[in-house]
Amino acid sequence: MIHRRLTLASPVDHAIAQPEANEPAGGRVAVVSGGNRGLGLQIVRRLAERGMRVVMGSRSVEHGRVAVELLGDLAERVAVRQLDITDQQSVDRLAAWVRGQLGRCDVLVNNAAVLLDDDGDAASADLSVVRTTMETNLLGTWRLTQAIVPLMRAHRYGRVVNVSTQLGNLMMRPGPAAYGISKAAVNLLTRILAAELAADGILVNACSPEPLRVVDRDETGVARVAGSAETPVWLATLPDGGPTGGFFRQGAPVD
Repeated sequence: MIHRRLTLASPVDHAIAQPEANEPAGGRVAVVSGGNRGLGLQIVRRLAERGMRVVMGSRSVEHGRVAVELLGDLAERVAVRQLDITDQQSVDRLAAWVRGQLGRCDVLVNNAAVLLDDDGDAASADLSVVRTTMETNLLGTWRLTQAIVPLMRAHRYGRVVNVSTQLGNLMMRPGPAAYGISKAAVNLLTRILAAELAADGILVNACSPEPLRVVDRDETGVARVAGSAETPVWLATLPDGGPTGGFFRQGAPVD
């Protein structure tokens, strides 16, 4: 999901049962940033269908509440928590809540991102737009991952999925400069984290959720993008010994 920074709201959650520490796959806990609409909401739904308890991170709690109501019977498996990945305190609150209420986190889907320069080029880019894009897409993803990884290490199990784009592939035709560069950096971060965390049973992969398309724009003109949840969900549910450090599109590695 692609969106712009919103004003912080008070945290709220839908009650979900606390799993036992040794619960099998059906008791896994997932965190999905930007989970209240578009691709993020698709991912939340699909993981809940697989029996996971899903924490929907949403900058606006009210928007999250509305989104959960769209899930029907699956809503009881989903907790809405306020999350702004550009705000360290917001990230820390979410991680502390997951630790205290659920006792673990097995899956992290870094889906939240912004696309502010959909027709920009590097030679004339507004560097303030570049800075804002990097703060969300790269540093926000990095910040949330740092907060969640200790919960995965505690159980020696984890799946981290970084939602990226083909525009972040250095071999692809250039696109929006700030967005593409931020996602290329996310792809590199994915490889570095995968190497660091492999011994802890944590698989880290990036994916391009094609077919990616701009579905509309918010009141400020920021694009909202939708894509298929198939590859992110596949990576979130990989078996032990699955691939790590890769960049995938439609279930296949991208060179």
